[in-house]
Amino acid sequence: QPITENQRLFSIAVGRVQYLHLVAKKLFSDFENSLQLEDQRQLNKIFLKDFCHSDYFLSPIDKHETQRSSVQKLLSISYRLIESWEFSSRFLVASFAVRTQVTSKLSELKTGLMKLIEANQDGAGGFSESSVLQLTPYGNYELFACFKKDMHKVETYLTVAKCRLFPEANCTL
Repeated sequence: QPITENQRLFSIAVGRVQYLHLVAKKLFSDFENSLQLEDQRQLNKIFLKDFCHSDYFLSPIDKHETQRSSVQKLLSISYRLIESWEFSSRFLVASFAVRTQVTSKLSELKTGLMKLIEANQDGAGGFSESSVLQLTPYGNYELFACFKKDMHKVETYLTVAKCRLFPEANCTL
């Protein structure tokens, strides 16, 4: 069975976000490993009180709500999450090569998500690009933790949307 352009775009988008999620997990792990155990405990306590910028986005609150959300909603939320990291991602890593790769993947993913949103509108009205958010800077711990959390969300949303559109992908959610 031939692969459609939509399926190809979804596969690329899921691959990009899986890569970003892996990078996020590694950055967070490396940062935590550089801390003393007591510092880790203190930061975990503080972070539980703080929120990521994305916590203010209207998004599904659990697995069941995610599965009930429309493909368009999941794509739109994913787009906003990726967009919100375009600026902050510059502060993730000191290594120029890794930073360039992360910002490049975010940019490619944002472009791909816009194409998927346009391709999957099914008369649901137009999608206007959200304006870039003016976000207060994160501290290092919050930066890594929130990047990891947000990339996990996007990975989940895109996987659910892909599985809903292409049941032949044999997805288990």
